[in-house]
This record gives sequence, C-alpha cells and structure tokens, in this order.
Amino acid sequence: MGDPAGVGPELCLRLLADPAIAELCTPFVFGSAGLLRRAGIACELEFDFPIVTAESLASSGGAIGPTIVDIESLDFDTVVPGVVNSNTGQGSFDFIEAAIKSAKEGAVDAVVTGPINKEAWDAAGIAFPGHTELFADRCDTDRFCMMMYSPNFSCSLVTTHIGYLDVPSEMTTDRINEVIELSHAAIEKIEGRDAMLTVLGLNPHAGENGLFGNREEETIIVPAVEKARKKGMNIVGPLPPDTGFLDSRRQQTDVYICMYHDQGLIPFKAFNFDSGVNITLGLPMVRTSVDHGTAIDIAWQGIADPASLYSAVRLAAKLALA
Repeated sequence: MGDPAGVGPELCLRLLADPAIAELCTPFVFGSAGLLRRAGIACELEFDFPIVTAESLASSGGAIGPTIVDIESLDFDTVVPGVVNSNTGQGSFDFIEAAIKSAKEGAVDAVVTGPINKEAWDAAGIAFPGHTELFADRCDTDRFCMMMYSPNFSCSLVTTHIGYLDVPSEMTTDRINEVIELSHAAIEKIEGRDAMLTVLGLNPHAGENGLFGNREEETIIVPAVEKARKKGMNIVGPLPPDTGFLDSRRQQTDVYICMYHDQGLIPFKAFNFDSGVNITLGLPMVRTSVDHGTAIDIAWQGIADPASLYSAVRLAAKLALA
C-alpha cells in the first residue's frame, strides 16, 4: 500500500476495483483495512472487498478475488493524509515485510510496492534507505540492482541511494559488470530478445580522455564494457551522459547503465513518468514498484493517477508467468 499518508491507499483501491486488473491477476493489497476504508470515504471510492489476515492468505488458494490483507501493526486511526511521520513510516515498512514473507512462503507470486517516504522510515529508526536494499537483505542476495523499466527505454543503476561524494568509491568493474549482466538478462526475459545496452560515463564528456575526474572511465568503466562485449553483448560506451539520451541514441538502446541515481532517473522520468516501473533485478522473487513518490500534497483527494501502479502490476504478472 505504501505510506498510509500518501497516495498509495487511493491507488490501491482503484486497483482492486478495476475489472481489467482482475482479469489479469488476483491483486492482494497488504495494508490497513481501516485506513483504506477511511481513504475510500475521503476519495469516494469503492470499499467492498474481502479482508483477510496475512496468516490466512496462504490457505485462501487465491480464489477469493481482489482482497485486502489487513496488517494492523500500529494505530492508523491517527494518520492524517499528507502528514508523514514515524508511525506512517513503520506502517509502510510492516506492509512490505508482510508481503515479502508471503512471497517467500509462496502465498503470492509477485510483490508490487507502493510509494514510501524515506524520511518517515528514518524517523521510525528503519536503517534501509529504500525498497531495493530491504528486498535484497530479506532475500539474502548481494547481487542485485535497480532497473527503471519502460517499453521506450530502461535505466539500470550501478549505485542507488547514496550521496554523490560516495559514488566513485562504490564503482568497481565487477559491480558494473553485475549490473550489465542483470540488465541484459531482464530484457531477454521481458522482451524475448537480446538487449542493446548503452553505458554512460561518470564525468562530464565521459572524462574527456582523463581530463575530468580521476580516470574512472578508463580504469573502471571501459574494462567492464570490454568484458561484456567479449561475452557477445550488444553494448557501447562509456558515452557522455549529456548526449546519451538524444533521440538517435534512445532508438538504439534498451537499457542505459547509469553510474548514479539521478543520472538515470532524471531522463527516465522526463520521458516515461506515466509508464515507468521500478524493478529489483537479481531477487529470487518478482518485485516491481511505481516510479513515483508519495505525492503527499494530493493525498486522499481522489485525483492521483494510477497509471504507474497499473504498469507495475502488469509487468509483475508478466514476469511471474515467464
């Protein structure tokens, strides 16, 4: 459901009521039934769905239709739309933990996450900087990456939720190769063909042959590209980031391998905000997510656009069946 004070509750209610989604899969919303009822009243949205506990979900057999999995770990009566705090942060964390546990137990085939608020997580004392790191920890994997997927083009990130100062020290040739290989395999699974990959440089002009930066392109990125090319991958780079997303290059790229968070997410969201999906690659389960935040300024007003959530659900269903 995402953060209870954001747009997640109303988006989930729209999802549960959509007949096209019900034809594609059986959606289960892990969240607070009481809070969803409040959000439904505020947004004038339907609230007429079965309610089960996480413990009873496994025995339902998935035949009960669109369902709310009630996670009442905290007092959600005090939640105010648009106001995030430690309570809403802990709540969103508990929803995700319950969904991950159900996926690991085989009660659900995929997990689609709503938007969380990282400040709320921090206020609740939650050490994880985001969904990606939490899923990797709970799935006990250290070979993973974040991909922002769209049919237009995708972006995979070598580093994610860290400050710019820490990016160069987190970049290694092995890490870049890991992201390249995970991304290549993901496109093969989603699109059914080989991926065309474009690797971006770290520095302006991709370092200008060592003029800018500390030769990260020559010593770290180029060896990763050469290794991937020797494996037969269709890959170019490192290219200057400022021209990497021009029309001509986008038409030749399935996935951009980006060195840091905003290098990929700024152009990705500029082109694909309504259709974008966040995927965690390398997990033993399917996990997708919306590509937007909690939008607390419009929470519980019934005007939030569910397009990204629908895209995330459709892709999760496709991957679960692949």
